[in-house]
Amino acid sequence: MSTLPAAFLARPRTVAHSIAAFLAGSGVRRVYGLTGSHIKPLWEEMAHAGIRVIDVRHEAAAVHMAHADADLTGELAVATVTTGPGLTNAVTGIAAAHQGRAPVLVVSALPPQDQLGLGALEELDQRALVAPITRLARTITSARQVLPFLAAAFSAAVGDDGLPGPVYLDLPTDLLRREDTWSGSATLDGAPRVPLPVAANESSLRAAREAIARARRPVVISGRGAAGAGPALQRFLEATGALYLDTTESRGLVPVDHHACVPAMRSRVMAEADTVITVGRRLDFSLAYGSQVAFGQATDFVRIGTTFEETGENRPGSCEVKGDPAFVLDALVAAGAMPSDLDVDWRSSITSGDRERRETWRKRAEATPYGPDGGIHPNALIAAINDALIGRGCLTIADGGDILSFARVGLDPPARLDTGTFGCLGVGVPFAVAASIVHPDSVVVALVGDGALGFNAMELDSARRAGAKPVIVVSNNEAWNIERHDHVQNYADNPGYNTSLPDCRYDLLAQSLGLHAERVTDIDRLAPALAEAIERAPALLDVRTSRDVQSSDFTSGLADLRPLHVLSGWDEAERKLRENYP
Repeated sequence: MSTLPAAFLARPRTVAHSIAAFLAGSGVRRVYGLTGSHIKPLWEEMAHAGIRVIDVRHEAAAVHMAHADADLTGELAVATVTTGPGLTNAVTGIAAAHQGRAPVLVVSALPPQDQLGLGALEELDQRALVAPITRLARTITSARQVLPFLAAAFSAAVGDDGLPGPVYLDLPTDLLRREDTWSGSATLDGAPRVPLPVAANESSLRAAREAIARARRPVVISGRGAAGAGPALQRFLEATGALYLDTTESRGLVPVDHHACVPAMRSRVMAEADTVITVGRRLDFSLAYGSQVAFGQATDFVRIGTTFEETGENRPGSCEVKGDPAFVLDALVAAGAMPSDLDVDWRSSITSGDRERRETWRKRAEATPYGPDGGIHPNALIAAINDALIGRGCLTIADGGDILSFARVGLDPPARLDTGTFGCLGVGVPFAVAASIVHPDSVVVALVGDGALGFNAMELDSARRAGAKPVIVVSNNEAWNIERHDHVQNYADNPGYNTSLPDCRYDLLAQSLGLHAERVTDIDRLAPALAEAIERAPALLDVRTSRDVQSSDFTSGLADLRPLHVLSGWDEAERKLRENYP
């Protein structure tokens, strides 16, 4: 029996009505978007169906919010954008979701059918524009196509037959208003918003058990494809004694205080592990594409996932297990997969080293409150945020170039969401708005660089209007600071690089939009300001940070764009390896 409002079911059965019924029948309870005349018929029906529309100030932010929603819930999320410029504005959000493999449905509209091809208002070949950055892109031209195209879009988005990611549907606005004589009551059943499980074959499971039995220094590295496999991951770690490295794609699946988690020892673990077990994780640039320069002692790669990208891309596994990660991990545990001769001394050395490095970082942050220019040291800012969140149910987000590098090392708990492998600046505020809506009882803190804030600063207004309560902490070093350091070091004789962002007061902007806000320049004011911001959220703190302190991303060569690897050390090692390759 349908749970949709009786008044909605009694409304005329238009195409827009059928789409809204399908979304609601699939369990969609909120949609992110920005209004426009072409898409209004769908908004009208979604509202009557009981779907909440969170309206934003820029279409890219709508898709960013849906992206965050999908990452936090593990289910398909929805964004709607209007025609022409509405869709082109959304392209960055769609591309970020594509790179992050986030299951997001983007719905847009087109000019009326009889005007298509005549130079109609806001006319554009939208499907062709987004096809390269979506898993599926289709235009609905008939009421007959509504149900099958929606079902196909949901299946493609969640990754039933490949990688998950964004999908796109559009249709003429007059078709939205037209009677739908095709869909009937079937639309009320909707479609699954999570992928169907895939079982692995016994021969690949047996090969994985044998590889794990040979392992002395195993490490598990998880990715996007491990979403929903948290309990199974933890059972596998307990059974095998493997160490664990997560990524932002899979953060939160294993608690950061789990004894197998060793984020501060990432480079050493990668270099010394003899068996690398990837779970739903691509071997992309952040893992040196699986190269020997990063995984110097690995003799076995056990790759678990549901697609080629997770099981064979860049470095084929010595064992490739194609199956649902939770199913595979539990099957391995049930079959008694475990190392026969675990190197417990190595494991102990890594875990103690991780604790020591975290403690050393904390002491150094406390001892260095300011940078050479008198701005608050980024590490001191992060330490203050860590202290403010102790004992609270919280969720952290990081966005920026320079500050993200510091946050990746010191933020505790680690950022649940950040710019991702696409490096998409500007996601911080929209991610924080969505996170606060999805988890209204959690303290949501987004640490955002001043440059990154500028992309979606007006979503502070969206937070207020939506009743979301994030705390936005702006690291204001008055610069695109990684680029500024690169300019000073490599392009100092060219004055044309505009890498400074002087004299901006983001607290005054936030106050003008109705948020609690404060400018902080004194380290002693930081703790009380954070406490007050949490109590009075939505809020923004504009923290004057040092621009003289170089981040690890800069010092490791990220700005250099080396030809072989993202890090200069890996790049140099790869070059030497190629020179000596037989």
